[in-house]
Amino acid sequence: MLAVLSLGIATAQDSKPMVRMAKIVVDSAQLEKYRAALKEGIETAVRVEPGVLTLYAVYEKDHPTHVTVLEVYADEQAYKTHLQTPHFKKYKNTTMGMVRSLELVEMEAIGLEAKAKVH
Repeated sequence: MLAVLSLGIATAQDSKPMVRMAKIVVDSAQLEKYRAALKEGIETAVRVEPGVLTLYAVYEKDHPTHVTVLEVYADEQAYKTHLQTPHFKKYKNTTMGMVRSLELVEMEAIGLEAKAKVH
């Protein structure tokens, strides 16, 4: 009985949400095209992928070419699945020459159960 119980706990722990920040610097001459491609990719992923819990993109007011995307996936497998989707591949191919730098930062969630309210 204990073995089954601890196996269930391990499985629950293995499926914790995956959170990361993508810090992106975009070529200023291609900024509007980049924003359009990113917006399309995010809207599609959130709409069609159940494992994509949220994707929020923002840019710095004083440095509009500095974009940050908060990515929250149900678990690591959902993230891996996301990377194989046609819409993600389209985003990557479309924006390849637009991105000057990309830094992916693994994060740990605090209060992830709280829902954001966008007005």
